[in-house]
Amino acid sequence: MKWLSVLGIILIALLITLYEWPKLKKNQKKEKKAFVVLMLTSVTLSISILYFPDMPGPTELIDKIFKPFGKLLSTK
Repeated sequence: MKWLSVLGIILIALLITLYEWPKLKKNQKKEKKAFVVLMLTSVTLSISILYFPDMPGPTELIDKIFKPFGKLLSTK
């Protein structure tokens, strides 16, 4: 059943692209590249979350990076 959800995610991304792409002008090459990169990233993340729902979020990564600095700066 997850493959139906994957198809739904891809279909929604395709519909968003079909709606937004004509609004970008011909000479907006950087904007088009950014749109494609952001869309592919969002689809990849959506599918990853679908298959790995317990995947740690970005805040947990930041906690792991800065927790030693917090211990270093605390005055206990």
